[in-house]
Amino acid sequence: MNFKKSPFVCLVILLLCVVEARAMETNQLVQSAFDYYRGKASVSLCSMTIHRPDWERTITLKAWTLGQSESLFRITEPPKDKMNGTLKKGREMWIYNPKVNRVIKLPPSMMSQAWMGSDFSNNDLAKSDSLIKDYDHTLLKTLDRQGKKVYVIKSVPKPQAPVIWGMQILHIREDLIFLREEFYDEDHELVKALDFSRIEMVGKKLFPLSMRMQKAGEDNKQSYTQVEYLKLQFKDTLPARIFTVLNLKNPRQ
Repeated sequence: MNFKKSPFVCLVILLLCVVEARAMETNQLVQSAFDYYRGKASVSLCSMTIHRPDWERTITLKAWTLGQSESLFRITEPPKDKMNGTLKKGREMWIYNPKVNRVIKLPPSMMSQAWMGSDFSNNDLAKSDSLIKDYDHTLLKTLDRQGKKVYVIKSVPKPQAPVIWGMQILHIREDLIFLREEFYDEDHELVKALDFSRIEMVGKKLFPLSMRMQKAGEDNKQSYTQVEYLKLQFKDTLPARIFTVLNLKNPRQ
């Protein structure tokens, strides 16, 4: 028996198809922006300034990244922190403390703790593919900023995703540059935000060479962590041996 679809049913189907298509486009936009940010591989030298109302300290670190989820960070200055290292591979992270000559694998419960007393958590330190794997993305609105479109995207965790944020809000420019990332708790209250700036040419592409992580609230206006790229080079690949626990403890590169 054949049934003709009513105009209402056809309209519902059409709307569902449009919604699904837009969701796919938004997911692809986030994926493309993430891939643009990470690149295939990179080597960089950064300064990280932890600023508080009554004190400030700066550390210098060298960083290596490979693919979407492998990162190694090693402090070079000041001398008292030199050679402290952090290795991240997927969802796993290890830290090396040269004073006790020990490598410690961090349990999931410590991933949200502050890295070196900064406003970046262990999990924030390396922008990893959790944003792609663990969240669904919805376009909220489109803004115009200095003649370029900026897409404002709501990212909500997938069911059972092992993440600490109840929601993220992303600001991505039309040329795939991250401008802002907001982090919300389970009640959708803003906890902190990461702003990207100083967009300059690095090799053959534009890239934000400065970022500031700051917690929300009036009491935190004078507290933030500023990261500045001093050197940055994107590469096609890096040796896999760099991203090993052995190299974390005994660097040879």
